[in-house]
Amino acid sequence: MGDLLFLAHRVPYPPDRGDKIRSYNILRHLAARHRVHLATFADDEADFDAARGIPLDLAKVHVELRTRSRAAAAAIGFAKHSSASVAAFGHSGMTAFVDRLLTDDPIDHVYVFSGQMAQYAPTDRPFVMDFVDMDSRKFADYAQAASGPMRWLWGHEARRLFHFERETARRAVVSLFVSEAEAALFRDRTGLSAECVQVLENGIDLDAYAPAPHTPDAAPMIVFTGQMDYPPNIAAALGFAREAMPLVRARHPQARFAIVGRKPPQALTELDGRDGVLVTGEVPDIRPWLVRADVVVAPLGIARGIQNKILEAMAMARPVVASPQAYEGIDAEPGRDLLVADGCAAQAAAVADLLDDPARGEAIGAAARARVEARYAWDARLAPLDAMLVRV
Repeated sequence: MGDLLFLAHRVPYPPDRGDKIRSYNILRHLAARHRVHLATFADDEADFDAARGIPLDLAKVHVELRTRSRAAAAAIGFAKHSSASVAAFGHSGMTAFVDRLLTDDPIDHVYVFSGQMAQYAPTDRPFVMDFVDMDSRKFADYAQAASGPMRWLWGHEARRLFHFERETARRAVVSLFVSEAEAALFRDRTGLSAECVQVLENGIDLDAYAPAPHTPDAAPMIVFTGQMDYPPNIAAALGFAREAMPLVRARHPQARFAIVGRKPPQALTELDGRDGVLVTGEVPDIRPWLVRADVVVAPLGIARGIQNKILEAMAMARPVVASPQAYEGIDAEPGRDLLVADGCAAQAAAVADLLDDPARGEAIGAAARARVEARYAWDARLAPLDAMLVRV
């Protein structure tokens, strides 16, 4: 089906965090149907090594190390009256590679993954823009939760980034979002049609995240997973540890709360060992922690799109307690497939109730697995992509 350029803001391998899970599975789907060239950024040397090990048949692979600091990106953004998020991914080497590829190779299709990479989308040919989430709204949420100078800075970034997103979407053949809620919000803000702004949902690897016999610890285990240098995850983990866990432990004094994920900041690591909190840092595989979990929590106050952490826990048949923000975008029935609770007190009560009634937790977990099997297999979620590319 011709050559395709896949632009990604982060090396799409290994699929061990939200954006990489989506980008890798889309790349895998496309590589089975096209001759794919990959242009991407590495966060560090480990990312460079990962790019060499992508287990797909790819044509040219070009990786640039992203070294521009947040401060430098912010300064460039202000100077150019543009978004700092976009400036953070500006790189002359990436521009040169894309220009050469488009000149020298018969590129029939272009797939842009994440808004920051839209600056490399060609101006003389059509492309698919996968925004995943509406990032500008995330910064608007940050602004609403902040005060003082940070409120102004986040608000400024939200406005600049939205302008960039809107202009990009006007150029793209189709813009994709991970959930209908995100797509509807973008349509409403931009005035673009449903034909121009569509949904391409995330899936889950049903074999990799298959249920395993639950191995409860002597003490009840509550688990939260995620990239722990991501501000919404930090806030969620801190809030649950400080406000919800004392309420849970009032009913279950031995209960523990495991915060599982790479790069936890000091604000989290200093909680390790206190009042039942365990901070693991990076682990080679989160699945053993999900198997151990009596309850998995997703207490995010700010969330966009579909939370992979929820799909992973549901696929492994673990009962989930999610905030309304984390639940948005998940096609599942509260009370049957998972529990939704707003605020630390309600989340603590829901968790404690499940610890009181393990059989109910197992029933919710079984229903969750059945729902994920029926709704979130990757092949089914990505099937619409082929028809979209025909338009490009």
